[in-house]
Amino acid sequence: MKHISIIVAKGAILGNIEGPRQEFTEVNQLMTSMGKQPLFKIQLVGLSKESQLNDGLYTISTDVFSAVEKTDLIILPAMYGDLKEAISLNQDFIPWIVNQYNSGAEVASLCLGAFLLASTGLLKGKKCATHWLAVNDFRKMFPDVNLVEDKIITDEHGIYSSGGAYSSLNLILYLVEKYAGRETAVFCSKAFQIDIQRSSQSQFMIFMGQKEHEDEPIKKAQEFIENNFQNKITVEELASMIALSRRNLERRFKKATANTVVEYIQRVKIEAAKMSLESSRENINEVMYKVGYSDTKAFRSTFKKITGLSPIQYRNKYNREVLF
Repeated sequence: MKHISIIVAKGAILGNIEGPRQEFTEVNQLMTSMGKQPLFKIQLVGLSKESQLNDGLYTISTDVFSAVEKTDLIILPAMYGDLKEAISLNQDFIPWIVNQYNSGAEVASLCLGAFLLASTGLLKGKKCATHWLAVNDFRKMFPDVNLVEDKIITDEHGIYSSGGAYSSLNLILYLVEKYAGRETAVFCSKAFQIDIQRSSQSQFMIFMGQKEHEDEPIKKAQEFIENNFQNKITVEELASMIALSRRNLERRFKKATANTVVEYIQRVKIEAAKMSLESSRENINEVMYKVGYSDTKAFRSTFKKITGLSPIQYRNKYNREVLF
């Protein structure tokens, strides 16, 4: 029987505790209905015997984590509020998590739980996913982690992470398949109505740039791109405008925004295209020209690369008039 420890961290999001508990419990119930032994021992562990969430709105009975000598899988939930403060409030978990991992346990972070996982140092040099809204903060705090912002699931050396919000349940489903087999995972997928094939959070991402830096010339370049995306913008034009060499612009732009200049231009254009596809009756070509593309193949290719969907698929999924 695999021992699963779901951490009830201070400030944890309740859904990231109850969701995994329900999925693993469903597997146990399925095994029992088939006359088999349950696969999982599921334990909620906290800093004390009672853990309060949402400023005391919920109280959960937990086992004290330090009393757990050996576990097989640790689940780290997302947390509310200031994440630096949340890490500080939960720092007592960190040596225990590291010790359990070094003793053979696997560790999985859900959504913003990646911040607590990264604080252990176990993610250094490894891939990690988190909520797309938090990628800029994550990169600042943990520059030595290979953040893959479009992924829903990462799996590397017994360390797992998931994308944002309810995509956490896709990671739990992934673990169910790993531990209990494909057939059981498909059953859980149907029981909880989770898309078992979803692997990217790209279609949900909203590009908002990255201006939380102090490089004013780069901010000026970003603002120029955002105000003139309908036109053809070259790197040379931007470099001349802010009086930098092309090489210096590229280096500073990447450092400040985590995107190359060309990537940033593409993302701004595609974000504008997404908004048109969601709300207007314009056809695909009209949207394409409106955001500054003239090559249909290039537009469709870039759109799919960034969103994971073709323009027509995106429109069919998110345009209200198409839906109703």
